[in-house]
Order: sequence, then structure tokens, then C-alpha cells
Amino acid sequence: MTDSLDEHDADTVGKSERRQPRFRRVPLRLILPNMVTLMALCSGLTAIRMAFEGRWEFAIGAVLVAAVLDALDGRLARMLKGTSRFGAELDSLADFVNFGVTPALMLYVWILNEAGSLGWIAALVFAISAALRLARFNVALDDPHKPAWAANFFTGVPAPAGALIVLMPIYWEFLGLLPHWPEFAPGVALYAIGVAFLMISRLPTFSGKRVGTRVRRDYVLPLFVVAVLIVALTVSYPFQMLALGSALYLLSIPFSWRSHRAYLKSDQTLAADDDGDCEDTDLDHLGDRDKHDAG
Repeated sequence: MTDSLDEHDADTVGKSERRQPRFRRVPLRLILPNMVTLMALCSGLTAIRMAFEGRWEFAIGAVLVAAVLDALDGRLARMLKGTSRFGAELDSLADFVNFGVTPALMLYVWILNEAGSLGWIAALVFAISAALRLARFNVALDDPHKPAWAANFFTGVPAPAGALIVLMPIYWEFLGLLPHWPEFAPGVALYAIGVAFLMISRLPTFSGKRVGTRVRRDYVLPLFVVAVLIVALTVSYPFQMLALGSALYLLSIPFSWRSHRAYLKSDQTLAADDDGDCEDTDLDHLGDRDKHDAG
């Protein structure tokens, strides 16, 4: 009897030891991209504080820093082979705050509050559109049937670009092109709504994902000079550069649409009603897909 109890106790102790959580070491290559993402999130939240304090130069700079860090974290994760599902979810949540909530609150504090309910509706529409755009982007990543050339384009204006573009009226005020009059608040609200619709639209825009992956040797040094020049100009003349960059981006949309159509015409494997981004399954045929999977 005693031997059986001892065996039972030993078995219980063994099971309890197996149930104890084991701490595993996480590789640094998985941590670094997430740290960059969190730094971007801190920058976006700091922009909200700067806006409430009326320190608009720092608020705009914080959004710009968040956009730069957002462009770096994904490339860093791919370079270090540290991509993870956790990092992708964290990046999406950070992008929603940095490029959806933050610009909307900045515009509302700046002038949209002068438009009453219309100003708040514009802020809501922009923030919600950023969330919808990011959700659609995440769905598109899971599609294995996208053509290779589809990586050259985004569907709609990406959230970081939309955040910098929607703040263009603030740039104009600091450049002396737009007086800070309450009468302009409804126009700014309509402009914010227009940018929101650009984000959720199906207009193809240049992605720039493949820019910098391969550079000719004779272009390396000139590229360094151009990069330093752009950074120096942005630091010295931030509002001029941001206004110019936003205007050029908007002007590039017709060219991206034309380039996208050229790819579609040359790709004979796509159906006549396919736009090349393979995102029709995200909402349009979700019910049919579920029925097919169930069958």
C-alpha cells in the first residue's frame, strides 16, 4: 500500500513539474523590429500631446518620425528574418494610432473644432478609413495568388502617406498660404474626408517596396548624396518639403493608375474583371468562400 502511494505521489510530482511553464529565450532578431514599432507608436502618441500643447512643429515632426520608423521596422524584420505574426499585429495597431487617430485629433484640435459636428465627423471618417485600409491590407497579404508585379502597387493611399497628406493644410498655414480663419474649417473637413476616401479606394498607388533592394554600383554614391540632401532639406525646411512631397504624391496617383493598367493588359493570366490585387475575396465573396470551405 505504501509503495503504491509513493508511486502515485511520484507520478503527481512528475506531472506538476511538466506543467510548470518553461521560459524560452527569444532571439534578438525578433525583438528589434518590435522595438522599432513601439518607438514609432511612442512618437505618434507624443504628436497628440504636442498638438494639445500647440507645439505644431514638434507634432508634425513626431508624425514624420513615426512614418520613417514604420518604413524601417518591416524592412528590418525581413533583413533579420525576424518576421512574426505578433509583429504584424503590433505594426497594424501602431499604424492605426499613428496614422489614423493622431492626424484626426491633430486636425480637430487645429481647426476642425471650428466646424462643429462636421469637423468631428471628418475626424471620425478619416480615423475609421485608416482602420479599414489597414484591415484590407492585412487580408491581401494572405493571398498566395497575387501576381509578382502586384508588389509594385498598393490598393489606395497607404496610411502613412495619407496621414502626411491630410496634414497639408497645416503646412500651408506655416508657409503663409492659408490663413487660420474659422471659415476655412468646413473646407478642411471636406479635404480630410477626400483623403479618407483615397485611402479606402481601389486606386493603385506606387508602393516603393522594391526600391533599394538592388542598386547598381555606380548609383550607390549618388544615392547617398541624394539621401543626405533630402534629410538636410527636410530638417532645414520641414514644411516646404512636406508640402512639396504631399503635392507630388497626389500628382503621382494618375501615373500609378496608368502603370497599373499597363501591367493588367500585359498579364494574360488575369480575368477581365480582376484588378490585379486579388483582394476581391476579402468582403465581396466571403460568404461564398466559407460555403465552399464547409463543403
